[in-house]
Amino acid sequence: MQQQPGQTEKRDQFTSKLGFILAAAGSAVGLGNIWRFPYLAGKNGGGAFVLFYLVCVIVIGFGLMLAEFVIGRHTQLSSVDAFKKLDKRFTFVGAIGVLAAFIIMGYYPVVGGWSVAYIFKTILGQFSTDPATMEGIFGSLATGIASPIFWTAVYLLANVVIVAKGISEGIEKASLVMMPTLFILLIILVIRSLTLPGAGEGLKYLFVPNFSKMTGDVMLAALGQAFFSLSLGMGCMITYASYLDKKENLVESATIVPVMDTGVALLSGLVIIPATVALGFDLGQGPGLVFVTVPAIFATMGPVVGRIFGLIFFILLSLAALSSSLSLLEVVVSYLIDNRGWERKKAVAVTSIVLFIICIVASLSMGPLSGFTIIGMNFFDLLDWFANAILLPIGGIFITLYVGWLMGKDRVRAEVTNDGTVKFALFEVWMFLCKFVIPAIITLVLLSGIGIL
Repeated sequence: MQQQPGQTEKRDQFTSKLGFILAAAGSAVGLGNIWRFPYLAGKNGGGAFVLFYLVCVIVIGFGLMLAEFVIGRHTQLSSVDAFKKLDKRFTFVGAIGVLAAFIIMGYYPVVGGWSVAYIFKTILGQFSTDPATMEGIFGSLATGIASPIFWTAVYLLANVVIVAKGISEGIEKASLVMMPTLFILLIILVIRSLTLPGAGEGLKYLFVPNFSKMTGDVMLAALGQAFFSLSLGMGCMITYASYLDKKENLVESATIVPVMDTGVALLSGLVIIPATVALGFDLGQGPGLVFVTVPAIFATMGPVVGRIFGLIFFILLSLAALSSSLSLLEVVVSYLIDNRGWERKKAVAVTSIVLFIICIVASLSMGPLSGFTIIGMNFFDLLDWFANAILLPIGGIFITLYVGWLMGKDRVRAEVTNDGTVKFALFEVWMFLCKFVIPAIITLVLLSGIGIL
């Protein structure tokens, strides 16, 4: 039986608080935690960057995440229909979120596919201690035709299988397995990294702030990473919270999820930075840090040990990517279910076919179609820039402004406190942040993304 648009009866739900938290944390934890955070920390002075990043997570991460949880749980609808129900004038905010999730899924599976490909490259022992050789291996994969498209298809299929099963049987069950596994693998790698000779210097670099490095550019980099790392502004958390029982403590969840996300970022820093410093590699490698430098680091550990730890790392990377892309796909699927009345399997099938076509173009834009550019960017980079630099900040600004100014303090308070049964002593502080501070801070992210700052 086809569900009617806006119908909320028999809506699937998370069956446990742990399932929701792990799914939400999985949404936040992605490739940005594993490679982007260590790279930015390495490039921007280490400890100074980390310190300001933590401040930003506390302010933006908690504040905006709680705002999204409030909207999602209150309406029990995905982002578009949530705002349509609350205030039709703000329906565009939900639409921005769905569009952003769709665009990101137009290239994210390409990178996820690279991660899966590297699992098999590790097993086959294709890594070298020579960064130039590793650059060649990565370049061959990224700019190829058949190989990257194949691995993109494999990665996207994993998303399809899980999301098609729904929230409780698909995303929740997958998160209950993936997230603990991810943390276990990370801890194993941290132990290995910290036992390398000379790792102490990398540890010092990561956690001892050098305030002379605290420049405006460093602060903007930390601010942007804190915002993008948490999957905010695109409706993921609104959508996940819409499947949440009314009895759950939103404040507690909005605290735990950023803590878990930050924990993964810091653990990733502990894996990559001490090892990179200890073995004399370049911290400023950028995206190549994961696919060029890290494999070379593992190769220095010997053919057996290096292969084992390399395999652990790329399984970890693939799990982190998958946990994030599940939520992105669910945003689009949930919109088609709630707004268009589609059955889940139809929504997943149609969406995934369209996304796969877009992913093919994005993948080829790194190779055969690299000469085709729009405003100086290939198709892959254009999708990344438009979603992350434009859509997500705009979505984040309007979400917090709506909760802070228009949703109504009494209605917001009732949702946050579960009608007065949950204490939230910082409610007034949080509302102030939503009204003034968070929108202003995210505006800086937006201005930086479009090149004004």
